[in-house]
Amino acid sequence: METTAKHIELLYDKVKEYTETSIELYKLNAIDVTADVVSSLVSRIAVALVFSLFTLFVNIAISLLIGKLLGAYYLGFLIVSGFYLIIALIIYFFNDTLIKAPITNLIISKLLRPRRSEFVKSNTEENEKS
Repeated sequence: METTAKHIELLYDKVKEYTETSIELYKLNAIDVTADVVSSLVSRIAVALVFSLFTLFVNIAISLLIGKLLGAYYLGFLIVSGFYLIIALIIYFFNDTLIKAPITNLIISKLLRPRRSEFVKSNTEENEKS
């Protein structure tokens, strides 16, 4: 009777240890995925910010050039502003396909991407079956 109790206690300890290890692994995987998604988005935002500054200065130069050619600087800025109004309307009407869908797809692909540990584990299991 005592050996059965010891076996059950040993089994309980091993199950408890396995559960704690599994929970820790899920936490680490969640942290890894979150860090990957956040770092990817931050790097894209940084590139977009630098590109926006570049575009701003190029647009100022184009506005001044058009204004000089037309004889009134405000006309150059008005023409460039009208161009951006058209782009803003296009983005507004096609927001789902131009902005929302690509960002959603990026996040989903990062979240569902197989982790290296899962890849190694599945390859090991396949090799054992062979």
